[in-house]
Amino acid sequence: MFGIYSFSMFTRKTVSFSAALCLSVLLTNGLMGCQSKSATTSEATTTDSAKTATSDKPAAPAETATSAPDRSAEPSSSIPADKIADAATILARPQVPVLCYHQIRDWRGSDSKSAKDYIIPVQAFKEQMQILADSGYHTILPDQLYAYLATGAPLPSKPVMLTFDDGDLDQYETALPILDKHGFKGAFFIMTVAIGRRGKQPYMDKAQIKDLSDKGHTIGAHTWDHHNVKKYQGDDWKIQIEEPKAKLEGIIGKPVKYFAYPFGLWNHQALPEIQKRGYAAAFTLADKRDDQMPLYTIRRIIAGGQWSAKTFYRNMTQSFDGK
Repeated sequence: MFGIYSFSMFTRKTVSFSAALCLSVLLTNGLMGCQSKSATTSEATTTDSAKTATSDKPAAPAETATSAPDRSAEPSSSIPADKIADAATILARPQVPVLCYHQIRDWRGSDSKSAKDYIIPVQAFKEQMQILADSGYHTILPDQLYAYLATGAPLPSKPVMLTFDDGDLDQYETALPILDKHGFKGAFFIMTVAIGRRGKQPYMDKAQIKDLSDKGHTIGAHTWDHHNVKKYQGDDWKIQIEEPKAKLEGIIGKPVKYFAYPFGLWNHQALPEIQKRGYAAAFTLADKRDDQMPLYTIRRIIAGGQWSAKTFYRNMTQSFDGK
């Protein structure tokens, strides 16, 4: 997530030793660039010193065997195609704020200034969640947002969606107890190559991902190895889009219907490819929505790690008007 970064694309059948070693090093040290340049420049930010704090960590559940997805448990928000509104109607509906988070941890001396934009210190994350609670916001999940956009289904007052990308372990150990305190739910978009990896930047394992799902959070896909969707060709669609979906469904025993683009990057050619592979909607970052397939370009903003609570609230409330 930090700075200029890209993963090399590998097929699992032909990975060389040196390529595998390179990927392992990148995962051990954390992703380098989960947002597009436009996402970093499109939101005004102010730099504030963030306090550090510790957080109680829940005990990780034991590893559980994977199971086939229970298709009968698919929620009622799966809407027949002939009931989905046209693009113009969807685009005309008021946007719901959707916030994007990555690492929830205190800054290290080695963290660059740009990295601190999306590493949220623990105390800053607590303050952001507190201001949402104090201001009367209600978290919603992708099924609710999808039903609202597609059919105009009602939402709770002052809705907001919290999303977490990559599957970093601190999202489970640090962010989850804070969400629980406020009764908040979130959507977690998992990069499947990193499941269970440990090291300087550890990632959630299968049991923790399933536990999130069992507790009512949404699990979505974020590709296999964070490869830029705009560069896909050949087997990339199978490796990056189809197989991660199937793997996550096997872990949680539920359909995986939502996708988040690495770096927030997409192109018009990718949208029908995502759709025909069984995803109901997909999430970008701050770019403008597509005028033909807006359900596959739902906007988010990255909640800045250097924002004060006041800046956080202002950017959240002002970033979804007329875009």
